[in-house]
Parts: sequence; C-alpha cells; structure tokens
Amino acid sequence: MSERTRRRGAVLENAITDGAWDVLVEQGYNGFTYEAIAARAGTSKPVLYRRWPQREDLLIATLTRHWRPLDIPDTGSLRQDALALLRTVNAERARTMILMRIQLADYFRETGTDFNDLRSRLRPADQTPPFAKLVDRAIERGELTDVPRPERVVNLPFDLVRHDMLMTMGAVPDEAIVEIVDTVWLPLLDLPTHSTQAGR
Repeated sequence: MSERTRRRGAVLENAITDGAWDVLVEQGYNGFTYEAIAARAGTSKPVLYRRWPQREDLLIATLTRHWRPLDIPDTGSLRQDALALLRTVNAERARTMILMRIQLADYFRETGTDFNDLRSRLRPADQTPPFAKLVDRAIERGELTDVPRPERVVNLPFDLVRHDMLMTMGAVPDEAIVEIVDTVWLPLLDLPTHSTQAGR
C-alpha cells in the first residue's frame, strides 16, 4: 500500500496545506493551482476539491495553518507588554507579512480585499485583537482609565510596525519599536477621546 493511499484525515490535510504553502511561497497566487498543489503534496486534484471546493478555501486553510497565533505577553506593565509583543511580531511575522503582501497581490486584486480583510478571516471571530487585550489588562491593573478608545488607536502599534515592514521589506529596528510605543502610542492612550477641535 502506497504512502498516498495510507494517509488519512489530519495527516493528509497537513501534507496538502504544507505543499500548498510551498507552492504559494515559490510561485505566488497565480501558481497556487490545484494541479501544482496536488503534485507537491503527492495526492490528486479530486482529493483537494472534496475538501476545498474553491481555491480561496484552500488558500485560507493553508494560511491558517501557517499563521501561528501570537503569544500575548503579561509582564504586569503595559509598556513592557507592548514592546514584547511588537518584538515577537518583528521576529516571527516580518517574513510572512512581506511574503503575503508580495505573493498575494493577485489575490487581493482578484477579490477586491486587502491585508486587513485577510487578517480578520485568519483570526477566530471571538478572539480579541492582541493590543486590545493588552489595553484591557492595563485597565484592570489601573494603569489606564476605563474610557472608550478608538480601535484605530488601540491597534496603532501593530499597524505602524507592519507599515515599516512593508515599506522597507524587512524587520523593523528595535529603536523604532521603542519609539512607536513610547512616543506615539502610550501618549495617545491617555488623551481623552472627546478632545477634538470643533468642526473637525
């Protein structure tokens, strides 16, 4: 009995999504075809179609398997939590984010979506975004006042780091991470959300 015949369930699905990831990395979304993935995974196209009727379904399954959830730090300090989280993102996600931006450009054009839409699909619906969780913990500890804060402000550190990664196509210098937290983010969290100028 061949290895192809013996594989079942999660073992087979993992082999397929691993092969699909290799195809995506090497050939981008244009090369992300059932034929190429089946050949790489050592299986047949009907096996893939039975599990993922649409190519986008297979793409999401592949990215979900290779987009490891981040460990949320809990140091007892909002500043240290934010720095630790951004450093983890920088170390573990820089290559993947850049890869996704480049190799999935055709996917974004084809579907009319963007990286934020894709990230929402990869994150479980009931999962609190990492920086929102850090802010919630800081409120519980009494570091921050419990006032409404715009989602854009709460998630700003990740957005700025991601921006720098994509602009430079590389990891972000640590001094930039410290600047984002100390100079940009923490002061914004303490500003009352209603302190806008009249007429703006």
